Amino acid sequence: MGGRVVGVDEVGRGPLAGPVLACACHFPDGLPAEVSGLIDDSKKLSAERRQRAFSAFRPHARIAIGAASVAEIDRLNILGATHLAMARAVRRLGLGPCALLIDGNRAPPARLLPGYRMMTVVGGDGRSLSIAAASIAAKIVRDRLMRLLAIRHPAYGWERNAGYGTEEHRLAIDRVGVTRHHRSSFRPLRLALSGS
Repeated sequence: MGGRVVGVDEVGRGPLAGPVLACACHFPDGLPAEVSGLIDDSKKLSAERRQRAFSAFRPHARIAIGAASVAEIDRLNILGATHLAMARAVRRLGLGPCALLIDGNRAPPARLLPGYRMMTVVGGDGRSLSIAAASIAAKIVRDRLMRLLAIRHPAYGWERNAGYGTEEHRLAIDRVGVTRHHRSSFRPLRLALSGS
């Protein structure tokens, strides 16, 4: 893909609580080798290494975050909400129609991003620096958001599990119920809400 290339990735498709976030990342002038060597799939990096990589590549990057709320996840389904978050991130980046590398095997519908050229890349966060950088930025922002939500809702351990369905989180749902930040369309939440 020629011209300006933007990497797009998401974080938070699997959790039982919290929004899904996407990031669009573009490196206008490339990256120094010592910086690119720090970037990898965010899932492979410790929180400390993610932060170190982010601090190193941030001055070289244009980055935008987009989100889809729990209400949108429940209304659209998680794939539709993920695509909405991706489109919001890309539009917020403000580059106009360009080439998008989308992590995964499903690109957002063209109606969400008219004029953009999109290419899906399976395992993209291990194959593209801009996708990997997007995954790092999205993970950092979402984890920070879940830590803030954990202050108001301390029972669920969101500062540790980021809303994923860990044993601690599931036991808290059984014990104290659900919040407005829980995804009621997800099966464990549907069961909890129905009393099954």
